[in-house]
Amino acid sequence: MVMVTMKSYGVSVSIVLSAVFVASIVIVFIFGCFSDNNGIGSFYANSEEEIKIPVVELMTTAARTHIGEARAVLSSEFSSKFNSTAIVTKKENSKLEQGLASARAAIRKAALNRNKSIIYKNNDLLSGQIYRNPNAFYRSYVEMERRFKVYVYEEGELPLVHDGPCKDIYTSEGRFIHEMEQGNNRFRTRNPEAAHVYFMPFSVTWMVKYLYHPNTYNVTPLKDFVSDYVRIISTKHSFWNKTQGADHFMISCHDWGPVTSQGNAFLYNTSIRVLCNANSSEGFNPKKDVSLPEIHLYGGKVPSKLLSPPPFNSSRPRLAFFAGGVHGPIRPILLQQWKNRDSDIRVYEYLPKDQDYYNFMLQSRFCLCPSGYEVASPRIVEAIYAECIPVILSDHYVLPFSDVLRWEAFSIQVDVSKIPRLKEILMAVSKDEYLRLKEGLRAVRRHFVLNKPVQRFDVFHMILHSVWLRRLNLRVG
Repeated sequence: MVMVTMKSYGVSVSIVLSAVFVASIVIVFIFGCFSDNNGIGSFYANSEEEIKIPVVELMTTAARTHIGEARAVLSSEFSSKFNSTAIVTKKENSKLEQGLASARAAIRKAALNRNKSIIYKNNDLLSGQIYRNPNAFYRSYVEMERRFKVYVYEEGELPLVHDGPCKDIYTSEGRFIHEMEQGNNRFRTRNPEAAHVYFMPFSVTWMVKYLYHPNTYNVTPLKDFVSDYVRIISTKHSFWNKTQGADHFMISCHDWGPVTSQGNAFLYNTSIRVLCNANSSEGFNPKKDVSLPEIHLYGGKVPSKLLSPPPFNSSRPRLAFFAGGVHGPIRPILLQQWKNRDSDIRVYEYLPKDQDYYNFMLQSRFCLCPSGYEVASPRIVEAIYAECIPVILSDHYVLPFSDVLRWEAFSIQVDVSKIPRLKEILMAVSKDEYLRLKEGLRAVRRHFVLNKPVQRFDVFHMILHSVWLRRLNLRVG
């Protein structure tokens, strides 16, 4: 049993879903949510207030990544895709939906302009090199700033709700929760009727800390907490029930974020899950879920050596570098092939005590970023900070913000099967191509920085923009 306290009543409310209720949820989900070839699920079939939850694919086959993942991408195909499904609701012309319709129209119009590099008002400069469509992204971002409102549920008490880690490896989770709770941003609304999305500010990391019994690998208490939490907000408020949670979102950088979300079937299958563990082979759905960058801030700060990387044309004597523990399926392959094998590719299981990790990054042209137990790695963001070209060695990892960012403009993805050919692949990168990738790193850095207070286009805003894109794909009366 998990305890969740509702602030407004000032009492503790404990709710445990019975077996009958769990069975009914499963039955409703199986028989009430059918999916066609367009990925459109329908709830309340034959109901007067039918609500269809569409996930609109905005990317053509040719524009997809090498692993064929569909995403909510703003592209030149934007205009034709939004008209694919008619949504029947009791209030078709709500103020919120009218505003979103205007935003979609503005983005469609902007997407037609394919200029590669554009200077906008207020000295905003977007490089066409790193964006799929810089005009569409900028228009969408401005529309988000103008319109987007987020309601933060007040139910629940500290430390499991309304708080999160703001330093070390799960920084992304806590910083976002703190900003939504305490920050002076324009997006939070205290009026739930004015909200486009609803944020559930529980922390999976703190659940693991306070509810999990070490070495048991029993995540049932975490799932129970989520189940209770969703039951409380859906009983007290009407907003969850309007869409079965499709306009609600959670955030987690802990590896167990995905499995914890299984505490409620609709949270797992329908809601927007913002996750560091963005593994498309384990239930992460890039059409509705958001990939969260994993940012490891020791003591809550960016390491001083990564604040100001060396001048652009400075010499980097090492070809490639990696140091890290051997866990997961990919790192053993990397170490078996390259540990102590080549002076150009420095691969360590543990870095010698007299060597500095960040010095190696700053002296290397390429930084190897293999997945560990899970797909995400803080090395990717560290490599961006160090202007060391990230070499992504991963299977099924949906890269952060890939709805709008062209990762091929500032990183290299190498199939795991080609790890034995790493040196050949990296040596084949020409000087011009290397400099192009490095320029891309400089341009994209601001999208991966945690600022306090937050700044436009930083990681907080990019996370919100990813949620905003998915809300654009949802029509609710």
